[in-house]
Amino acid sequence: MREKLRCAVIGVGAIGTEHLNSLLHCQRAATVAIAETNPQRLREAAEKFHIPRSYANYQELLDQPDIDAVTIALPNYLHAAVAIDALNARKHVLIEKPMAMNAKEAAKIIAAAQKNRRTAMVAKNFRFDKHTQTARLAIQHGDLGEVYHARAFSHRQSNIPRIGSWYTQKKHSGGGCMADSGSMLIDTLFHLLNDFDVVSVSATKQAKFGSRGRGEGTWGKSDIDPKRTFDVEDHCTALVRMKKGYTVTVDTSWAGFHPGDNREEGIDLLGTEAGMSLFPAKLFKQSLQGFETTHFYHTKNGPVEDRIAHFVNCIIEGKKPLVLLEESLKVQQVMDAIYQSAETGKEVRLGAK
Repeated sequence: MREKLRCAVIGVGAIGTEHLNSLLHCQRAATVAIAETNPQRLREAAEKFHIPRSYANYQELLDQPDIDAVTIALPNYLHAAVAIDALNARKHVLIEKPMAMNAKEAAKIIAAAQKNRRTAMVAKNFRFDKHTQTARLAIQHGDLGEVYHARAFSHRQSNIPRIGSWYTQKKHSGGGCMADSGSMLIDTLFHLLNDFDVVSVSATKQAKFGSRGRGEGTWGKSDIDPKRTFDVEDHCTALVRMKKGYTVTVDTSWAGFHPGDNREEGIDLLGTEAGMSLFPAKLFKQSLQGFETTHFYHTKNGPVEDRIAHFVNCIIEGKKPLVLLEESLKVQQVMDAIYQSAETGKEVRLGAK
């Protein structure tokens, strides 16, 4: 592999622009092409980031032999098809979360990566956060003792990503706030605990604001359906039982009358010797003077790259990525179970015994 990885970005909306910016600052990457169906976004991105080649059809981009890797920043329903096409074209692939629309699609991505002997990774950016790294080191060190409960939440007061965009249409997104932020939070929790073995899932979901045209945010560049379709959830809660006996809860919301405090997103872990919360990372434990709080701000251990730089470095150096496809598949299976439980009102059992 040459010193610089020749990369291309497929989809240059808000997330794709983040990819381009990260690649621009990655010394070991050269961005040689982009693909985008929207002519204005394609032109603007090519001019802003000085991209030499641009394509309206991603298949034309994949046909270029001098492209080593692609990053995919497209609506969820396109993740699997485009990733598999890229892998079959012998490109390494970075996929934005969630991995796919369902576990069946995710498994096909893994099969394509194995068949073509190419690296594929899902861009779980919370794993690369320094607070996550600090918390994981503390858990591995045994600072919390036995963790018996963990919870994650994403509570937005008014942040539905524009009603009528692909985010709010189930056929394009697969789900609402849980598909958007829940998959990343679940992955982060499982990564922190180094445990992906789930026994069962129970969940509920509601659409209390978007269905009334309320709670809309301004994020994103996606085209808007004139019908302003909203057929996904704007609140979802899940209880996950792990094989080791402890429980995990995940609560996500795009809109609601939540307290306006400093933690819109966070994780809390309860252990027999201490507790921990993030973001930011804090450790809570008892001392002779009572309960004390330790603030963690950074760590010199673990990966220091962002998700894009890490992906590039792994390919050049032939290393396994921090986010393994098999782990992302397990997260996708939990996501499937959450939506199945929320639809049926019944607990869903998974494979772990």
